[in-house]
Amino acid sequence: MATDRQSAPDRDVATNQQTSWHGQHIDLTIDAVAHGGHCVARHDGRVVFVRHCLPGERVRALVTEDNGGSFCRADAVEVYDAAPGRVTPPCPVSGPGGCGGCDWQHASPATQRELKAAVVAEQLSRLAGIERDVEVEELPGGSLGWRTRTRLVAGKDGRAGLRAHRSHQVIPLEGHGCAITVPGALDDVLARRWRPGADIEVTRDGSGRVHVRSSETVRGRTKTRQYAGGQAREHAAGRDWRFDAHGFWQVHPAAADAFADVVAEWARADEGALAWDLYAGVGLFAAVLAEQVGADGHVVAVESSRQAVADGERALVDVGQVEWRRGSVARQLERLAGLPQVVVLDPPRKGAGKAVVDAIAAREPERIVYVACDPAALARDVAILAKHGYSLSELRAFDAFPLTHHVECVALLRPDSTASRASQ
Repeated sequence: MATDRQSAPDRDVATNQQTSWHGQHIDLTIDAVAHGGHCVARHDGRVVFVRHCLPGERVRALVTEDNGGSFCRADAVEVYDAAPGRVTPPCPVSGPGGCGGCDWQHASPATQRELKAAVVAEQLSRLAGIERDVEVEELPGGSLGWRTRTRLVAGKDGRAGLRAHRSHQVIPLEGHGCAITVPGALDDVLARRWRPGADIEVTRDGSGRVHVRSSETVRGRTKTRQYAGGQAREHAAGRDWRFDAHGFWQVHPAAADAFADVVAEWARADEGALAWDLYAGVGLFAAVLAEQVGADGHVVAVESSRQAVADGERALVDVGQVEWRRGSVARQLERLAGLPQVVVLDPPRKGAGKAVVDAIAAREPERIVYVACDPAALARDVAILAKHGYSLSELRAFDAFPLTHHVECVALLRPDSTASRASQ
């Protein structure tokens, strides 16, 4: 919270931009939020990316990184004038020098959604030339205790924890756990000691079962061990799913159904049509498309993970209209035949990229439903699609990662002529 201004800093910031500011304190007025969990400020002609602050605040910041050039990074360590949306962080290890897992512990849930909406709008404007009002929707369950998948690392003392921001330092969680992880999921993991440096993956599935896997590097070789569970169970899109507990699935327990509902609403594949599900995972959206196209239709699901394809084939064994293709999406698109009416894609954080987007547009689908976990990647791919004559018709954004800077978007793109008729 806001505090009284302290005396002048022990070390003043040098005005010579050739001198590193690392480790020095500077007083800043915070400007707009930026993509990545920080805000922007300016000082002596340089940009400062500041964490643990909010737009409009006046803060005292500690410079944590300065490699020269036009910008540096800093943490707000004291707040002179607090913004209305500032709250006391619910986690004792958040804040400057603490755990790097959450970016917005100091912001109210409503303020977090406003910040994320501003980021999505800014990325669309800057990278795709699209001016659009954005609302980030809340998912059920609140901002705490939602994370069902957590990846930890063991520190030098063997205690499991999370890394500090942009650092290899491990912040142990023993004694207080993780505020955003499902209650109880980490209890056994935090109670034991691990080989220093081990990666520990924890999944709490829809049935309430906890699955734990560790990866340790010993003498140059990585050994993986399943300590508990292995096969996760979930229920989404009206179906029961069983798959590798550490494979891809939405982290927020309400996300899979929420996204599947939007995909179903916007895909609207005709009975008997051809549809593609790219980056299909275990086939959540393929199941939605299969129901729409019916037994006479055809859904091609493309996924690079061998395990995910095997799990998806088992999960959809009763759905004969789904054909699985294993391999990179870019490579498989070179081999796929036909003109899909609808393409659904859920690429990794880096986005689909030009080669994949060009290949999709070349088939001239009536609708493209794009599920994105990074607004910058989405905006870049939307800009590429615009060059092929596709317009952003609909957009919904969801706060699927409360207290972090991450936001999930679902976008509908259609050929310009179709989008124009729909808007009339």
